[in-house]
Amino acid sequence: MSRAAEVPQVADQPTPVPHALRRRLTRIAIWAVVGVFAWFALTRIIGAVDWGAVAAAFGLLDPLATVLPMFLLLLLRQVLNAVPLMYYVPGLGWFRSVENDLAANVVATFAPPPGDIVLRVAMFRSWGLDPVRGMTGVTLNSFKFYAVRFLAPVIGLVLLAGFEVQRRQWVVAVLCLAVSAAILAALVLLLRSDALAELIGRIAGRLVRLVKRSADVSGYPARMVRLRHEASDSLRRGLLPSMIALVGMVLADASILAVALRGVGLDAGSLPLLEILGWVLLCYPLTTLPLFGLGVLEAIVVGAWTLTAGVEHEASIVAATIVWRAVTILGTLALGGVVLAAWRLRYGRAETSAST
Repeated sequence: MSRAAEVPQVADQPTPVPHALRRRLTRIAIWAVVGVFAWFALTRIIGAVDWGAVAAAFGLLDPLATVLPMFLLLLLRQVLNAVPLMYYVPGLGWFRSVENDLAANVVATFAPPPGDIVLRVAMFRSWGLDPVRGMTGVTLNSFKFYAVRFLAPVIGLVLLAGFEVQRRQWVVAVLCLAVSAAILAALVLLLRSDALAELIGRIAGRLVRLVKRSADVSGYPARMVRLRHEASDSLRRGLLPSMIALVGMVLADASILAVALRGVGLDAGSLPLLEILGWVLLCYPLTTLPLFGLGVLEAIVVGAWTLTAGVEHEASIVAATIVWRAVTILGTLALGGVVLAAWRLRYGRAETSAST
């Protein structure tokens, strides 16, 4: 067969889709599914919503009395969220810690993995910090955040002590407490010995394989041992302060929703503050779902608060949750975009001056 005859056969073969493109398309599909599910949850689980009344509730928001406090609480939330990284990465400082978290969040939202990791490493290097220590701190920060995320329902039940709480809420809180305790116990055991670190790595690998069977977890034991050697001192020093900061971060997040509810006209007589904070914290593990539990979390809290405040306030409650999501998701992305652009500008100038 001549070479000219081979060309059409090669041209007829399908062109493989690049791996990065497949990931991007998968991410878009997940966003679409989450959006549809959120709409279903809001319209089916809590019932038909009077969207005209919801739009009218938006008009009650006062920029100075509502929007400004929410923005300040958002800044507080991001600062508290970045506190653990300060302890785990020597020389980082709170401002750069916030900067690193915000910029990585933007990249993780819109770009396929490991884009956020690449960005974090580039930022650590631009600041003259060891990227290995930096990513070790990021890993510890993730562990700690999940521990607090599952500790939140217990705090929520404490805040709801004066209100009616059903048995299933207690069951959920106890299960979440067990998950949080297991994560913290793993961190403490990580400090004990290499053998325990390897054991934790093997267990973590099995758990990951339960979720994703194709995942390569062979390096997990060695990775945990390396994590122990690199971060044992900073983990001991920052364990308690970072836990306190992350609990404060969760409370700041819930407080943004409380301000939004007050802004649309729900006073303490209609919906007490402790009930607002308590229900947000009770449902906080749902933020592990895509887009921080968008739709599912709202359906639960709107239903609970409507029972307390009355059906006549349902539209205002829905409006407040939409404002809360806009501030906490879109607001965080906007801050991250500004931070990322500013860092790229500074980093580009540094590269230019270094090359001349």
